[in-house]
Formats: sequence, structure tokens, C-alpha cells
Amino acid sequence: MSKHFHFILDYDDAGQLLDGLRLREEAWGKTADYLRDGYFRDEPFVCEDCSDWDEAIAIAAHYRRIIESIERQVEEQGGWGG
Repeated sequence: MSKHFHFILDYDDAGQLLDGLRLREEAWGKTADYLRDGYFRDEPFVCEDCSDWDEAIAIAAHYRRIIESIERQVEEQGGWGG
């Protein structure tokens, strides 16, 4: 069984945390696209260091699970509205 932690964050801090996690998810998603296709269609980006497409997509998915967990907990506590 995994160990759980409980954090108390101010409204703005929780938003900043999610913003940072979304950027990491996006970076890994772009890396996965690059490794799958051999090129990236949009603006330049920094390719993350990993072994292959499978690893990049798994890391992006891990970030997505963290984001969804935090968003679910925020909603359970009344959401962003107050």
C-alpha cells in the first residue's frame, strides 16, 4: 500500500501547483509526440530525456493522474469558486 500525504495550500498556491504540473504533462506529451512522429509540428520545445515513446507517454499519463487527483480533491472541498 502506498503512503499518503495531506497538504494544506492556499487557493493561489494550489492553482500555481496545478499550472506547473500541467506544463510538465504538456512537455512530456510533446516529447512523446516527437518520439512517435520523428518531428514536432508546433513551436520549438525542449525534448525531455527518456528512453522511448512508451516511457514519455507513461510519464505524461502519471502527471495527468496527479492533476486529476488534485482537481477531484478541490471539487470535493467546494471547488475553485469558494
